[in-house]
Amino acid sequence: MKLSIGISPCPNDTFIFDAMLHGKIDTEGLAFDLKLEDVETLNILAITGVLDITKVSYGALPRLFPHYRVLDAGGALGKGVGPLFISKNFQEVSALDPTKCKIIIPGSYTTAHLLFHLAHPEFTSKIFLPFDQIEEAVMNGHADAGIIIHESRFTYAEKGLNKLEDLGDTWESNTGFPIPLGGIIAKRHFDIELLRKINRVIKRSLEFAFKNKSELPAFVIENAQTMKQEVMHQHIDLYVNEFSLGLGSHGRAAVWKLLELSSALHPVPQNSNFEVFVD
Repeated sequence: MKLSIGISPCPNDTFIFDAMLHGKIDTEGLAFDLKLEDVETLNILAITGVLDITKVSYGALPRLFPHYRVLDAGGALGKGVGPLFISKNFQEVSALDPTKCKIIIPGSYTTAHLLFHLAHPEFTSKIFLPFDQIEEAVMNGHADAGIIIHESRFTYAEKGLNKLEDLGDTWESNTGFPIPLGGIIAKRHFDIELLRKINRVIKRSLEFAFKNKSELPAFVIENAQTMKQEVMHQHIDLYVNEFSLGLGSHGRAAVWKLLELSSALHPVPQNSNFEVFVD
């Protein structure tokens, strides 16, 4: 059975999914038609229900329940992994005038946008760009500040940018939960045994990756060509953890908390009483 699957080219995703996409493990008869896109593009594709399986921002989930359920394995959730609020010309958030300042954000449906809005609803002038363009845009003065994610955590300081706030730290101190950044979802209409099989295969793929972690797969390196291998390893170490193997009760509680608060930015559609997780 062939299924369409969407993931980002970021090292955490390519690391997790490499083995199942390239015949390194038993996929239990499943084959995959891969689509590589940045996470905001995947969010938008998921809203239309195009892909069978896809990585998405947890912040986009309320819009996705009509088409999808959340799998247990393959996601990015943890502590110390949150988006960073950065600027070139300012040293602290209090120096920014929310009535005048423009903020660059990596997509309207991203968890980064939701976390920023929860922390700073007073900022309403926003520009949305792909995550890998934000550092450069802030450096060139296209906005007063920006929200960075992924490997930008490891590169912003050397580019002369200042951290105003770690939005992950703010989330953790306010809620006590780890940060649910992105998860893997699969089509709601699939029968439960197929959904469980997909989850098993993703978990098996990550277990294989962990066992062979000393040497990065070509799939990871090829899709992160502008990134130093040291940064690739840092990226994987930060975003791939025990929650990537399975959300568990604590991870699910963190996702529920994010869903509870998400209506502040994206109102939940009416009559949205859907099963969320695959048990």
